[in-house]
Amino acid sequence: MLAIPFPAIDPVALAVGPVVIRWYALAYLAGFVLGWRYCLRLARLDAGKPSPEDFDDFLTWAVIGTILGGRLGYVLFYNFPYYAANPLDALQVWHGGMSFHGGMTGVLLAIALFCWRRKVSAFVFGDIVAACAPIGLFFGRIANFINGELYGRPAPDFAWAMVFPRDPLQVPRHPSQLYEAGLEGLALFILLAVAMHSPAIRHRPGTVGGLFFIGYGLSRIAVEFFREPDPQLGFLFAGATMGQILSLPMLAVGLWLVLRNGRRSTPLPA
Repeated sequence: MLAIPFPAIDPVALAVGPVVIRWYALAYLAGFVLGWRYCLRLARLDAGKPSPEDFDDFLTWAVIGTILGGRLGYVLFYNFPYYAANPLDALQVWHGGMSFHGGMTGVLLAIALFCWRRKVSAFVFGDIVAACAPIGLFFGRIANFINGELYGRPAPDFAWAMVFPRDPLQVPRHPSQLYEAGLEGLALFILLAVAMHSPAIRHRPGTVGGLFFIGYGLSRIAVEFFREPDPQLGFLFAGATMGQILSLPMLAVGLWLVLRNGRRSTPLPA
């Protein structure tokens, strides 16, 4: 069997006495900080609303929406029977268990409420947030790789397959976390950056957000063919995984947004 050594990176980045800082926490921090800074830059492309100051104020909303939505999504979609029997364990976020689709839903609700209060277009605001989202996705998947979690399916004939320390079978597997980092993170970031810097696309509110939904949905559905399903769920309807099923509505909404805006003869005013 072919395999390359798994890089032995300690999941703990820094430990000072009882204080332990993990790479996973630093990944979230990097995603929020760099994403916020990128939002400020994109907000300056056009005068008016939303302004950079709006994104300064939204940062806290984004953090709360991501964490609460991500945890609730994991509880409901990925391990509901367990948490229904042990409801207090749902509060133990330090034990892991976050769902991207839940976190995205939490951020979407935060955007809707924030923009309603500020009287800002949720589509314009959401486009900028969508353009920065791949930054957090990239760092999050790299942290998954460092932790040796969410690994891929067995791949004994692939030269770049790895044996992950947390795998009970100890067989070479796809490093699917890196596939996701490359597609959901780097490739999607480049696509959305090009779209945001094109006035013809940027001035059609909702188009960049739609491209994000399409890009993430396709990437997640594709990578799930190489990723090991969650053990408590396994394969679901017609051999699909939960990640693929949850990505289908994203894909549909994204196509609707892009096609709707594509039928407009002229872009909306900035």
